Amino acid sequence: MSLREWKRLTHIERAFFINSFEMDLLPGVFGDLDPAQPEPSLSELASVLLTLVDNGWMEMRRYVRRVADDGREGLAHGDPVPRDQLPVLLADPASWEYPDDPSWIGALTLVETEAGRTISRMSADEIAARDNV
Repeated sequence: MSLREWKRLTHIERAFFINSFEMDLLPGVFGDLDPAQPEPSLSELASVLLTLVDNGWMEMRRYVRRVADDGREGLAHGDPVPRDQLPVLLADPASWEYPDDPSWIGALTLVETEAGRTISRMSADEIAARDNV
């Protein structure tokens, strides 16, 4: 995607892309919304997010506990949440809030797919042009 095409995305779509390539928790999207724009409703956010998921550009996952080869515990992204479960999850206002549990185990997170990376990243030509300025 070119920079011009990135700018054609709505501010809500851009916020979700930022959130997904940061692999942030779902409520993190509020920090990526354009503060100059009115805050969208949860149903508007859910509608936009479902469209992005349906386009194959991002997935919703839940954090799971992971033990590294060296024995250290940490977090990993679990399997994608099935698409048919997303409307119910996104209709729940609690899904849009940071969890009380500081471990974040089970918390919804956005993960950019390979197809999404083509949307959120500058092309090699754009990077070369930028670096040659």
